[in-house]
Amino acid sequence: MTRSTSPAAGEDRSAPVPFTRTPPSAIYEMRTLSTAAELEEAAALVQDRERWLTLHGLPIPAHADIPARFRDAQRMSAGLFEDGRLLACMIPEHTPDIGWGQGPCLFLRHVHTLSGQPDDTSRLVTLWASDFAARHDLPVVRAETLARHALDAEPLAALLRRLTDTGWKVCGSGPGRDRDRVARLQLPAELRPGLRALISSQVRAPQPAPDSRSSA
Repeated sequence: MTRSTSPAAGEDRSAPVPFTRTPPSAIYEMRTLSTAAELEEAAALVQDRERWLTLHGLPIPAHADIPARFRDAQRMSAGLFEDGRLLACMIPEHTPDIGWGQGPCLFLRHVHTLSGQPDDTSRLVTLWASDFAARHDLPVVRAETLARHALDAEPLAALLRRLTDTGWKVCGSGPGRDRDRVARLQLPAELRPGLRALISSQVRAPQPAPDSRSSA
């Protein structure tokens, strides 16, 4: 004897409504700095970072007023936030020809992180930059970090090791965009579809720089 599987009289024949979860918001947010308060906060972060570097005997730019560049509303700058707190700031540029390396790139200019933070902040910036470049059809990300001494001398060597561990490649050293001697860094662009769950991105697409070798 088999049991009937037909619904009993009066039973609700409607399909069950699937339960949908609201996707959780990202922990971090990368966004274009647009208000006067955000620009001033970025300038203050840079000033604090430069003081920290000086106290620890590390170099800071000799030929450029970096805080003033973040206060300039005409420049497109971006910041990494956690619960409204600024963890890092930078000036992303679409650079057709940086003067070293071949082809166009996303150039991360003046990357500064909040003093006293773990190395995870640099890793987050790396992940975002690689994905952001790929989404805007730029094959690589490039950046520079001050290098007053040989690349294998500490503490620069330790910094470069941490960066290479996150995917950056050191492309030698030489004059940087602001005329200081720098280590040249390059990172391949890579789409990371799952990254939005960690970092939401509200950064405008950078426009190609008219003269990528300008130090202004």
